[in-house]
Amino acid sequence: MLRGSFRVDALTCSFTLKACARVLAATESLQLHANIIRFGFMADALLGTTLLDLYAKVGNLSYARKVFDEMPQRDIASWNSLIFGLAQGSQASEALDLFKRMGVEGLKPNEVTVIGVLSACSHMGDFKEGLKIHGFIRNQKFDMNLQVCNALIDMYANCGFVDKAYGVFDDMDCRKCIVTWNTMIMAFAMDGDGCKALELFQRMDGAGVQPDAVTYLTVLCACNHAGLVEDGVRLFNMMGKHGVEPNVKHYGCMVDLLGRAGRLKEAYDIINSMPMVPDVVLWQSLLGACRIYKDVEMAEIASRNLVEMGSTNCGDFVLLSNIYAAHERWNDVGKVRDAMKNRDVKKVPGFSYIEVDGLRHKFFTDDKSNARWKEIYAKLDEIRFKIKELGYVAETTLQWPLA
Repeated sequence: MLRGSFRVDALTCSFTLKACARVLAATESLQLHANIIRFGFMADALLGTTLLDLYAKVGNLSYARKVFDEMPQRDIASWNSLIFGLAQGSQASEALDLFKRMGVEGLKPNEVTVIGVLSACSHMGDFKEGLKIHGFIRNQKFDMNLQVCNALIDMYANCGFVDKAYGVFDDMDCRKCIVTWNTMIMAFAMDGDGCKALELFQRMDGAGVQPDAVTYLTVLCACNHAGLVEDGVRLFNMMGKHGVEPNVKHYGCMVDLLGRAGRLKEAYDIINSMPMVPDVVLWQSLLGACRIYKDVEMAEIASRNLVEMGSTNCGDFVLLSNIYAAHERWNDVGKVRDAMKNRDVKKVPGFSYIEVDGLRHKFFTDDKSNARWKEIYAKLDEIRFKIKELGYVAETTLQWPLA
């Protein structure tokens, strides 16, 4: 159109922006933005919303925010697009701040807004804010909306309050859909309550809801977390009866489930029986199980397949090294370390978060970036001394118990 004699209008740009969002075209989004400014279409509120939604979807949150701030007119869709973008990206706390700003500016949130902000609470595990938003939802009668209820269940589950998630599930006035059942089963799975997950799965049939691939994945995860091996095998074998073909994630669950139970040969046979090519995660699951049960032969098979697939994950090498170390095969440990150096594999440091007075702190191993690091290490030394008095002995063999 640009090369021809056709006139480009705001609608043309809107459709093209949506196309970019579908294929996550980051470079083209910048070029389109430039054209929109050149054509003088930035005053169009709908087009501005589509543009910031595109930036949010391609992960350019700073540009999404800039478009939002520079919009001459903003409607509820503009606010919702930015809240969703921030919540789904790496700025969930900013999504919460934006939600609060809506109230200050006198704009009333709708059902879409609260779904976005519940997603932010879910990402951060912010139970207190989630509880406040639930109160707002009740006041506005938004709890009659199916998607809002699903988001509430997910938020409470991710915050660790499965009883509250089930309370929302049980009290729903609107008809439950397959997503509702799947979300609640997954909540029990994450909580390690495999029996309740299985019970809910069985209740689906009485409610006239046909399980889908996601349902089976969630219930297999529940069996995995609870160590319900036979139940997991039975469910995996009955998938075909419901017309659900297992995908690579279902096979991955089974490999992990059997591996954790020490049934490494069966886990290996599952991988070999797959109609599709196994991915890296399956071999990593098998390798992790080999470390628990110190099976060198199977570990070498898994490691060899990972190398052939081009994996450069430091964890794969560390696991194999630990298995050799458990058998005091120090020459092989040295070979693994040499292989890491030759392939330029770097060990990624682990980190953890802690929240104090609403402020989140991130810590790496041997981290001294915090302004109060001396006090922190002094307290850790104090704790270490106290637990040693109670009989604590550090585990240095890296061998996991069999039970």
